[in-house]
Amino acid sequence: MNIPKLNIAGLTAALPIIQGGMAVRISTSGLAAAVANEQGIGVIAGTGMTPDELKKEIRLARRLSDGIIGVNVLFAVSNFAELVKAAIAEKIDLVISGAGFSRDMFGWGRESHTPIVPVVSTDRLAILAEKMGAAAVVVEGKEAGGHLGTDQPMVDILPAVRRAVSIPVIAAGGIMDGYEIARAIRLGADGVQMGTRFAASLESNASDSFKQQYVAAGPGDVTLIHSPVGLPGQALRNGFVEMIEKAGFKDLTPCDQCLKRCNHVFCIMNALINACRGGQAEKALVFCGDQVHRVSEILPVREIISRLKQELALA
Repeated sequence: MNIPKLNIAGLTAALPIIQGGMAVRISTSGLAAAVANEQGIGVIAGTGMTPDELKKEIRLARRLSDGIIGVNVLFAVSNFAELVKAAIAEKIDLVISGAGFSRDMFGWGRESHTPIVPVVSTDRLAILAEKMGAAAVVVEGKEAGGHLGTDQPMVDILPAVRRAVSIPVIAAGGIMDGYEIARAIRLGADGVQMGTRFAASLESNASDSFKQQYVAAGPGDVTLIHSPVGLPGQALRNGFVEMIEKAGFKDLTPCDQCLKRCNHVFCIMNALINACRGGQAEKALVFCGDQVHRVSEILPVREIISRLKQELALA
């Protein structure tokens, strides 16, 4: 397959790959810049940051790359508006958002001429997003890591979304190689979003212990948890997951109101920070896609993308 370009509202990426915005602090400036330098779209995960921290990451990414840099902010976080507006103030190239649906962000995008790209899991939501002014949509299936909005596979959702909207459609969930990129494109996608493979790159901000858990994972090590956000979350099964699944479990960690709505069973922000840092494995929630077992080694972004391009060209 000839490698197609990805065009979103005047932005053109020579490689049709968006790197997933993985929180908390997995996808920071170093990873985003490395992907942008390889002509994909690099994404900084703003969730879990303050607006000033996000601004600093954007500025650093700009120093490291002149490619396309976006941010991803979960709608579920209490400082969602502040984070998105901070990114826009820094003239970010595009904003991606999931774990809920914000109507306001489209207005912010129109005012600043910033492309807004929501994550959707149904054709109905994709249609609404296009009407609201979305520049593109990310169609995420049940294979994706982190918070999920569906129990349906991406390949079942994608064709319906492609038929329903005229804006670019980005396939996400379970994509690990160039052959799967080609499959998604043949199903109607304009590009793909990949998170899990890049979380296990050298440039990922995750700790080495986090990355090694990906390398050691087997096909049966992925599970769904009930997130305080109110959505299921896909993660590696570990001691922390087994603990929070016990009947009557209640975390006594003081709450700092990081979410708009939270069931307070445990602090997901702390659990994700612990996973990234790798220092408190017994209190760490390690989000991952359901194909994480296919990660066999930690590679630099340049090598990951080189392999993806070779496979895509052969597909």
